[in-house]
Amino acid sequence: MALLTRPCCSSVRPKYVVVRCNQSSENVESSRKSLSFPPLKAGKRVILVRHGQSTWNAEGRIQGSSDFSVLTSKGKSQAEISRQMLADDNFDACFASPLARSKKTAEIIWGPRQQPIIHEFHLREIDLYSFQGLLKKEGKARFGSAFHQWQVDPVNFIIDDHYPVRELWDRARNCWTKILAHDSRSVLVVAHNAVNQALVATAIGLEAEYFRTLLQSNCGVSVLDFTPRLEGDSPHICLNRLNQTPGSPVARGKSGGREASKQIILVCSGSTQGNTEDGFIFSADLPLNMLGVIQSQKSAELLLDLKVSSIVSSPNKSCIETAVAISQVQEAADCLGADSVPRYVEMKQMENLNIKTIFKQSKMDESSFPRFQPGWLNKVEDDSRTTLWDRSGKAWQSLLDEISDESKSGEVVVAVCHPAIHIGLMAHCLNLTKEWLGSFHLDAGSVSVLDFPDGPKGRGVIRCINYTAHLGRWSIPITRPKEDVEKF
Repeated sequence: MALLTRPCCSSVRPKYVVVRCNQSSENVESSRKSLSFPPLKAGKRVILVRHGQSTWNAEGRIQGSSDFSVLTSKGKSQAEISRQMLADDNFDACFASPLARSKKTAEIIWGPRQQPIIHEFHLREIDLYSFQGLLKKEGKARFGSAFHQWQVDPVNFIIDDHYPVRELWDRARNCWTKILAHDSRSVLVVAHNAVNQALVATAIGLEAEYFRTLLQSNCGVSVLDFTPRLEGDSPHICLNRLNQTPGSPVARGKSGGREASKQIILVCSGSTQGNTEDGFIFSADLPLNMLGVIQSQKSAELLLDLKVSSIVSSPNKSCIETAVAISQVQEAADCLGADSVPRYVEMKQMENLNIKTIFKQSKMDESSFPRFQPGWLNKVEDDSRTTLWDRSGKAWQSLLDEISDESKSGEVVVAVCHPAIHIGLMAHCLNLTKEWLGSFHLDAGSVSVLDFPDGPKGRGVIRCINYTAHLGRWSIPITRPKEDVEKF
């Protein structure tokens, strides 16, 4: 890595095969092919929302599928913010959990729409049996080893002769059967933390071992795109967005129930001078255009309150410009502090993040890869995709080394590069294979956050993917205008 120079201080049941983290690439690929949903005649977008803060959330009680908890005033406010985020969507249907906290959230977001909300019993929160209603300290005191297993090995957690997480994954698959069978193009689903995790995971083919890996905050919004295949097979499924929250996604807090000791933040470079509205440019190393400059500044401001220890960047011009903008805001913030002592933010270039060299030998027609088409990486020729996978794997290990360096006081590392490479980094974080590259989507200027509650040697947790709310009027909206839905 090379140092950067920068200014100072300025009921068809889906078939699933368990995908374990230590599977070989061949086994994972066959598992992907076994995933099956009924074919779709038209594209469908499903937007998942977790309910707002509830009274038992605030008290620290274990809710499960009990129905004694209601929204707090903060929870209602969160639901209102989500309603505003989704106000322009032309939803055809709303599915919701029948539990009071979810029903109220759905009613706030659904607003004056005339269609009735569909209350689906399988969307209730995870069944936790004897745990339900207990404060967490009470659960630990009464159930000892069982509570410990719930914390450290939830997929094998058993209580009252039930495996709650395994049961939840089965319910999530049943939910998808009903949601996808509904005659609609844009569907709102309002439910709960654990069941929304299961819905996201089962959609893209991840089994119950991934519980607590894909976070769902109160009123966090996640988006899944289902695109029909011409041959009538199971649709292609892409996670377009994960956990876009009413508050900042980079605010430090619980991650999978534990404090995150380390964090990697992925910042996508902004729009460049050669980008078209619908196309990626791979062959040229271009600077940011005016929109890209605004996006980079907005990303820098989002990270303002973090103590970033280092910024690792692709050597591409647009990425370097974005990294410099982040560094300048970080150092300027310290200059304005009480001691007025600028903090040094180390900046590095990493060749393995260079998108230009990864696609240098590609024979693909760049104009055929629309920026916002879900799963576009599936269309990249295999050699380029393999190169992308291998390079992103090496880059991922370098990033883990960065946050493992005990000589640095900081806990936050920022990586700036092209969306395609960030997708590879996220897949490596989840211990997937290159067959999953088309399962994720990122927009220019977006931010994704990876937490490490067990440190860099532990399993990474995805706090959010493709967060763009910080971009304001220059962002790609969560939802789409009616005319875009017609084209999808």
